[in-house]
Amino acid sequence: MMRYIVLATKNKGKIKEIYEILKEYKDYLKTLDEFIEISLPEEIGKTYEENAFLKAKFISEKLNLPAIGEDSGLEINMLKGILGVYSSRFEEDLSYKERMNIILEKLRDVPWEKRTARFICKVVYYDHKNDIKIVTGGVVEGYIAFEIRGDSGFGYDPIFYYPPLGKTFGELKEQEKNEISHRTIAFKKLKEFFPILIKGG
Repeated sequence: MMRYIVLATKNKGKIKEIYEILKEYKDYLKTLDEFIEISLPEEIGKTYEENAFLKAKFISEKLNLPAIGEDSGLEINMLKGILGVYSSRFEEDLSYKERMNIILEKLRDVPWEKRTARFICKVVYYDHKNDIKIVTGGVVEGYIAFEIRGDSGFGYDPIFYYPPLGKTFGELKEQEKNEISHRTIAFKKLKEFFPILIKGG
C-alpha cells in the first residue's frame, strides 16, 4: 500500500518548486487541494521552524497522514524586524510588487555593500502516528537589488540578487533557481530520508 505524505501549504509557487525538487517521489505526495476544505493554522510561531512544525503537526493530526510543513522568509540586515519570519504577512493587503517597492524605498539611500540579505527556509516532516519529526533548513546569501528585476519565481524573488549568477531570483529560469534556492537546499536534505519515510519508517 502506497504511503502518502501531505504538503502542508496552499502556496502554488512553493508546491511547484517542491514537486520539482522531489520529482522522484511525486507519486507519494498529496496537496491540500486533494482534501475537502482544510485550512492551515495561523502562523503564530516566533521562528521559521515553529511555523513549519505548526503546519505539519496540524495537517498530520487532521488527516492522520505524515505531513511536511515549510516556512521561509527574506531577511534584510538593514531592515531587521520588518520581514524575516513575518515576510508573507508584511503589508499583506498589498501585492508583492507593491511590497517590493516599499522595501526598495526604505533602502533608497543604502549603498550596495550594506544591502545584504538572505532567504531562509525551514522544513519539518511530522508523522503524528509514529511521533517522527525531522527538521531541515537552507540559507542563500545575497543582496537587495536597486530595482525590481525579472518576473520569474514568486514573492520577493525579483529584488533578491544572487552574486554567483549575477542575477536576481526573478531573472533566473525555473531550473536555475531550483538548483540553488534556500527551499531546494532544505528539501534536498529531507529527500535523503525519503526511501525510509515512504516505507513508514
